[in-house]
Amino acid sequence: MAIDAQEWQVHDRRRPGMVGAVGPRPGLDAARILIVDDQQANVRLLEAILGQAGYANLVSTTDAREAERLFKAAPPDLVLLDLHMPHLDGIELLQRLRSRMPADGYLPVLVLTADLTRQARERALGLGANDFVIKPFDPTEVLLRIENFLRTRRLHQALARQNEVLEDRVRARTLELEEAQLEILDRLASAAEFRDDATGRHTRRVGALAARLARGLGLTDPFVWLIERTAPLHDVGKLAMPDQILLKPGPLAPAESAIMQRHTTIGARLLRGGRFPLMRMAEEIAHTHHERWDGRGYPRGLAGEVIPLAGRIVAVADAYDAITSDRPYRPARTREDARRLLAEGAGGQWDPAVVQVLLREEPGAGEHGDHA
Repeated sequence: MAIDAQEWQVHDRRRPGMVGAVGPRPGLDAARILIVDDQQANVRLLEAILGQAGYANLVSTTDAREAERLFKAAPPDLVLLDLHMPHLDGIELLQRLRSRMPADGYLPVLVLTADLTRQARERALGLGANDFVIKPFDPTEVLLRIENFLRTRRLHQALARQNEVLEDRVRARTLELEEAQLEILDRLASAAEFRDDATGRHTRRVGALAARLARGLGLTDPFVWLIERTAPLHDVGKLAMPDQILLKPGPLAPAESAIMQRHTTIGARLLRGGRFPLMRMAEEIAHTHHERWDGRGYPRGLAGEVIPLAGRIVAVADAYDAITSDRPYRPARTREDARRLLAEGAGGQWDPAVVQVLLREEPGAGEHGDHA
């Protein structure tokens, strides 16, 4: 007769004697044990032995078809399983139960059987049974094996918890490092920007605009997050530019232009060697944001889609904000002027797909106003 139980049944049979001094050590008596055997007499015997030894959290069934539901309702710490049962034999049940167990977990299964054949042993062990006890069994032997299995499970669970704690600490430490990197990069970008922008807001506007362009291109959230935080470093190489060139109020001479162009390679060198995506994208942007779609840019003359996407996006964002902002060599122009110039340069200086997103979504409006 099957036991119809929605929850684990609790048996409290802590009477002295019967099975001697063998019993669970502190903490093991709460272990959940599932007993599956089609013989009611075997089930009652196991319940009596376990109850007298102090195990109080038992559930049992004589119908193997009920075992999977009981297992799912409250996963046990140990399964005591008979092999030969009607409707569903122990081998098939073991296979079903193993499919519900986590791949990295440890759930001991102790097979109690009168089948001494090698085939039965090999099939059960192959499906994950941990050990065999031959019926009729010795109560002391059964209790000792159960205790050993439960101790092993407890150690495995403790190790898993410790690993989780360590992983949480690693994640927290990684987050701290990322936050420290962000703060350092932000301060570095601000230091570079204050060289030729008294407000220091150009770098932040370029980062925000680059993120909007990336989102408009349908790029992933992680990419959008990265480019928003790394685009402000596009001109970090300006830290090495002489003031007489960087702040010159008029056009640069050819020799001065050549020096100014070096800010891309200097910026990339400052950011080189980073292990995290944040630093790698920052280096990539610093190096490539003055490359041109037609291949006539600098420092390497890359063309088209050979130019990294982050560099192509920041090139458009940087140009748009530079056109609509006051610079040492000219006053700001209107947003309409910027859109017209970018449209004219699409396919030549800038990636046409990125320019199209800017024109479609008109980013930057209201950010810092038109300059007439």
